[in-house]
Amino acid sequence: MSRTTSGDAPQTASDDQDLGAAGSQLSTAPTEDPPSLPSLGVIGWARWFWRQLTSMRVALLLLLLLSLGAIPGSLIPQSGQDETKVADFRKAHPALGDLYDKLGLFHVYSSVWFSAIYILLFVSLIGCIVPRTWQFVGQLRGRPPAAPRRLTRLPAYTTWRTEAEPEQVREAALALLNRRRFRAHVAGDAVAAEKGYLRELGNLVFHLALIVMLVAFAWGQLYKSEGNKLVVEGDGFSNTLTQYDDFKSGSLFTADDLVPFSFDLRKFTGTYERTGPNRGTPRTYQAALDYATGAYGKEKRTTVKVNHPLEIGDAKVYLVSHGYAPVITVRDGKGRVVFHDAVPLLPLDSNVTSSGVVKVLDGYRNPQGKKEQLGFNAFFVPTFGGSASGTMLSQFPALDYPVLALSAYHGDLGADAGIPQSVYQMDKTNMKEFKDAKGRLLKQLLRPGETMKLPNGAGSVTFEKGIKEWAGFQIVQEPGGGWALAGALAAIGGLAASLFIQRRRVWVRAAAGPDGITVVEMAGLGRSESAKVPEELGELAGILYDQAPGAPEPDDDPPHDDTTPDPQVVPAEGAEQQ
Repeated sequence: MSRTTSGDAPQTASDDQDLGAAGSQLSTAPTEDPPSLPSLGVIGWARWFWRQLTSMRVALLLLLLLSLGAIPGSLIPQSGQDETKVADFRKAHPALGDLYDKLGLFHVYSSVWFSAIYILLFVSLIGCIVPRTWQFVGQLRGRPPAAPRRLTRLPAYTTWRTEAEPEQVREAALALLNRRRFRAHVAGDAVAAEKGYLRELGNLVFHLALIVMLVAFAWGQLYKSEGNKLVVEGDGFSNTLTQYDDFKSGSLFTADDLVPFSFDLRKFTGTYERTGPNRGTPRTYQAALDYATGAYGKEKRTTVKVNHPLEIGDAKVYLVSHGYAPVITVRDGKGRVVFHDAVPLLPLDSNVTSSGVVKVLDGYRNPQGKKEQLGFNAFFVPTFGGSASGTMLSQFPALDYPVLALSAYHGDLGADAGIPQSVYQMDKTNMKEFKDAKGRLLKQLLRPGETMKLPNGAGSVTFEKGIKEWAGFQIVQEPGGGWALAGALAAIGGLAASLFIQRRRVWVRAAAGPDGITVVEMAGLGRSESAKVPEELGELAGILYDQAPGAPEPDDDPPHDDTTPDPQVVPAEGAEQQ
């Protein structure tokens, strides 16, 4: 009859020594020696500092510090993103603004302290990965260690007697373990096998992926660019610095890094919910573009939607805003056209109530023949509520009942003073109001096709019937985004492998006993205590037992019973039970 046993004594230091090479580490984590003071001298301190920097606990600490350091970059206005908000914060909190300046909190990601953490983490990861990689390569090139002298001391153990020859048992065990994708070989009187190398490979992939993500993040920050452009239907854009309304970039970015392309806004389409609680919510929000890559690229057509950008090389063109551009015609007192263009107005609410300025800078002469500039404050509503509403607020974002309110000024707009000014605001310092018959500021509500007459033969302003729409685009160029995504996916895969794959070793010893009967011993060892090792060993033992069935015990001879129970594996004391 076969006999199954399990180790029932707790492991001690002497037991570990008995395991020999079999008890060597099942991971590539470097062995930490007891702390000791470094030897005196620069080399000793440098060696101590390097060991500390490349330890896993320091890498985790630096990763935590990097995460904590990114928090103020999300909560405090950043000078590289919105200078206006930074200026407003400094004005509202002068003392705190000075402190933030000294700490570099207005430019966190380019600050000295954040860069120091970033570089130290980078060096720490590399210093940690390189020796682990060489150690792992050495393990792959080597063979599983030979069986320890006392298999009974391992966490999972089973044994039985069989009449099969030891060589037959070892050959059967070797074939079985190879089929189960163990790396196995015969070492002395036992078969040594090991499995689960993907755990350590996943661990290394995870750390390598972190380095890839760090490099991709730094690359993207140094060479990124981001700009905005408002384009009216029928107009276009070429990807050059002078074409942007506003533009910001990384510290190593140059104009030559811009992806060469251009596009024309053929038509903007926006439809909205007419009824229900979501009335006014956009249903269709898209821009039809004709674009070309390079100076002589073939023109292609595409449609850009929200969250569905146009991708050209490393550049992405996002649709981010929309509004209306009433077509305005201004004539002087002699009826000559001095201005004719679509004037983009900025939305003020979700119903696209819009405001802006019409500026006539050149070509106008007043009734006395003197050169002057004209300015008109414009207020536009796509759906006017009527005079009974009492306010110029749009009732719906679509062009159901468009009305344009104009108020007129003449004089000097200050555009020639060399001081930059917004195209959506008017400097009235040197401007005079046009007066109506009652001596008040001349202003009028216009429907498409209507004209406002300027007093004393100064000319006229016509709100043309053709109302155009404009679309705001954000052009983002951030190299390294694909590498960052690949690194993130690889990190997730590597982490999953390191968490769910267990590295373990199995030994099968077959040797002749004192009575000439072969004694089979099987034992398993995992990196950590787990029920998986005893379960897997029991499954393997059951299969091998079928090929080398148990022999009767010397003191038992039941002629009527030719069957024997299969071996069962019981974890040793201290192993996890299920």
